[in-house]
Amino acid sequence: MAAFGKRACLQYLIQLAQDNMDFRLPEIKALLALRGKQFNPGANFKEKSPFWCLNDLTEDDICSVMARSVCAKSAFELWGHGQNHDDLRISLLKYPEKNMLPFLTKDSTYRINVHTFNKTLEFKERINRIDAMDYLPFNGIVNLKNPQHTFCLLEDYGSDPNSIPEHPDHIYFGRWIADGQRELIRSHSVKNRHFIGNTSMDAGLSFIMANHARVKEHDLVFDPFVGTGSLLVACSHFGAYVCGSDIDYNTIHGKGRSSRKDKKWRGPDENIRANLRQYGTANMYVDVMVSDASNPVWREAALFDAIITDPPYGIRESTRKTGSQKETTKPADGVYAESHVPVSQSYQLSEMLADMLNFSAHRLVMGGRLVYWLPVYRSEYSEEMVPLHPCLQLISNCEQILSSHTSRRLITMEKAKEPEGLDSLSHLSDLHSHAYQGHNNFREKYFSGLNKRLSSKENNSNASGDSITQLEQVMKWDVVTACRANSVTCSSLIVCSINLERQP
Repeated sequence: MAAFGKRACLQYLIQLAQDNMDFRLPEIKALLALRGKQFNPGANFKEKSPFWCLNDLTEDDICSVMARSVCAKSAFELWGHGQNHDDLRISLLKYPEKNMLPFLTKDSTYRINVHTFNKTLEFKERINRIDAMDYLPFNGIVNLKNPQHTFCLLEDYGSDPNSIPEHPDHIYFGRWIADGQRELIRSHSVKNRHFIGNTSMDAGLSFIMANHARVKEHDLVFDPFVGTGSLLVACSHFGAYVCGSDIDYNTIHGKGRSSRKDKKWRGPDENIRANLRQYGTANMYVDVMVSDASNPVWREAALFDAIITDPPYGIRESTRKTGSQKETTKPADGVYAESHVPVSQSYQLSEMLADMLNFSAHRLVMGGRLVYWLPVYRSEYSEEMVPLHPCLQLISNCEQILSSHTSRRLITMEKAKEPEGLDSLSHLSDLHSHAYQGHNNFREKYFSGLNKRLSSKENNSNASGDSITQLEQVMKWDVVTACRANSVTCSSLIVCSINLERQP
């Protein structure tokens, strides 16, 4: 990166990855907010485009965003752009020469790259593109391996791979500034994680959640459904102190059956602390504990800068809380069993959501954020199904499609005021509460929709003489497709498919 971080506000270009497209805008906005800057796009801004032009920023702002973003690939100081190469030439010749000259001196080294979106150019075509830019005053020495300055010509051929135009829709030219953090997706992959479970969160999504929550250095972050701690790993990477809780004793203590295909039982050092140690952030680990989210043990105070979590949906992890619906006899005073395992009962998803919002309203600092996943049945979803709270402002609502009939939405909320009076009970009288009561039977709808598709496939297969073995394979494939969205290991997929076959 060039050492010109204190330059005046210019126009910058960000090239974005084309996966998790719904999450890109909230991430960039959140990272700019950490710098106290607004998202101010250029003219003709298109959210689904792989290229965004941004105004009213400095190079330091852009470098700060790219140092954290997993949705952005690269950032450039934009020197010129147009719908064709003639427009680009006119635009570049209008760019202030004083902004160019520091990077074009005789004693500097440089190279020019050509990037295309949705089209591949032959090597000769790339060279021709570079040679055609001889009107720019490049006075330095070409160095392809280790240049001081890198310039990029970027051509956008639209987003339809089945209809690629002969000429680009838009062309950009600028000076490369920094790359995003896409490498984190590979380096923190769950496949190489020391301690994993059936519902370990995908690394890329974990970092996106941390960015949506604006997690920063020295923050205290809490996950009330911590599982194997994937979200804690992401938050600790950004310098936050992390802690969590879960009702599952075996998961918290790293005991029981392993989720890996080549192991039957978890090892003695398979735990959340070991995961952070694997990535060099063990010093950011506060602690995790066995706890019931419906009965929080934390004192009534604003403790956390962010609460980030993935609540159980009742598909691969049960929704439970302590308590029993049966009549129990209270033992005499002073009489205690040598060991006691708390009885658990079903924890309705609507109850869980209401408890989580109330907990966040009381335990988040002002301006702190709650980021969580909300499972939905797509055909019935409406914005009214997103739970609200008078103390929490809805910031963003992004969808990740899991199957043809289900998805989950990443909800980001920010604490806007302190709880007063009956704020903690407001969800009971809120009109929205009736809408999100429908989340309670998400599990039934999930398997009902899956069974309908299987029944349709069975009828089609019987008509064509397919065997039962092929039907079983189709069913297992549907389960694999649904579960891969959450990075489940092979052994867990097998268990999941077996359990599905047992569904009535």
